[in-house]
Amino acid sequence: MNELLDALELLKKKEWVDLTHTFGPESPHFHAFDNASFQTLFTHDDGFFAQSFTFAGQYGTHLDAPIHFVRGKRFLDEIELKELVLPLVVIDKSKEAQENNDFSLSVEDILSFEADHGQIEEGTFVALRTDWSKRWPDAHAFNNKDAEGNNHAPGWSLAALQFLFEQRKIKAVGHETFDTDSSLDYQKNGALHGEYYVLEQDTYQVELLTNLDKLPPKGAVIVNIVPKPEKASGFPVRSFAILP
Repeated sequence: MNELLDALELLKKKEWVDLTHTFGPESPHFHAFDNASFQTLFTHDDGFFAQSFTFAGQYGTHLDAPIHFVRGKRFLDEIELKELVLPLVVIDKSKEAQENNDFSLSVEDILSFEADHGQIEEGTFVALRTDWSKRWPDAHAFNNKDAEGNNHAPGWSLAALQFLFEQRKIKAVGHETFDTDSSLDYQKNGALHGEYYVLEQDTYQVELLTNLDKLPPKGAVIVNIVPKPEKASGFPVRSFAILP
């Protein structure tokens, strides 16, 4: 055995938590995208089973590359492997999001988290837990529209993201909703300022995470396994956490 195999043996003794939704043609998705299409090309009667899949890159649990919003930033295939495996911090605001579906994480919320769990370390992946993922796969519940047709879902405030990237020097973020910004902030601003800001840092984010309720506030590691299509703005990802 060498130290690498020893490390692998240690990791496999730990609990691994899947952070990824299974998705299909009827799954919740951003309203501007068509439903996914899964087609059977060949069956076992033909000698093998093969399928064709059609969906937007930002479908299901997915990774947004910087180019998704910002001209001149990196494509998915340009993200380095070591960027996809990071220490994981989970900020739990599930109670607040349940009480106020328009909840937006503030700097004060981050400081309160740090008072309980210590300062957020540089180079980490910070996930916002809202338990919105528990609404999956009910598209009606996930969109949470009011009588006027406006969505109501929680998210990050721009100030909180600026604090995390500029003061705490984090590497990436993730959340359980379609968008980085809360629906209310989007409606007020007319744009996804928070999402643009994250990708402007030339880093990535993961959207539509699940099972964040099974993770500790600190100490876990997140792994984001994603395909490598040429010049892609994003793609479904298999994200999972390894617990301490």
